[in-house]
Amino acid sequence: MNVNQVISFIDQELSQTLSDYQDWFDIKSDVLSYKPQVGWSIEQILEHVTLTNHFLLILIRKGTRKAIELSKKKDLQAVIESRPINLQELDAIAKHKSFEWIRPEHMEPTGDKELGQIRALLEEQISECRQILKELENGEGLLYTTTMTVNNLGKLDVYQYIYFLCQHAKRHIVQCKGLWMSIPSPSGRTNHE
Repeated sequence: MNVNQVISFIDQELSQTLSDYQDWFDIKSDVLSYKPQVGWSIEQILEHVTLTNHFLLILIRKGTRKAIELSKKKDLQAVIESRPINLQELDAIAKHKSFEWIRPEHMEPTGDKELGQIRALLEEQISECRQILKELENGEGLLYTTTMTVNNLGKLDVYQYIYFLCQHAKRHIVQCKGLWMSIPSPSGRTNHE
């Protein structure tokens, strides 16, 4: 994929991610708040996604500023031609339990936000990522990299960081589905039976 295709692909992934989350905000409150013996409730998962997005966006914003600054000093076209954008290495992030990683405490859900606030925040975060892609529409996002320690990914450019945000969100959609399937119904049967 060339840089324009990558940007378009990530933009579509952002839209799909937001769409995939909408139904989770509309399920019954007893299902949202159901807490398994081990792990989080769906509501806690939703909050965790926005907390993680918050901290990823700090890095994405910084990377965007630095990339734009570097675009005034470097030959952008030469960088685009010499550096392929690898998104496939980030696909494992979307697979729930595909690797071990202990999340930092500041990404743990606290229950401080209402569901409506979490939904609005997720929409704002996805919208901001889409706006950043527009700001970096010429390939500038390739110019600045930051180390990602999750799954030993190493240096990622700004586009890869935005894609990582999508993949992380997808990971938790899988987690929400698994939890939903395991919640006992009043009759004692699980939701998937």
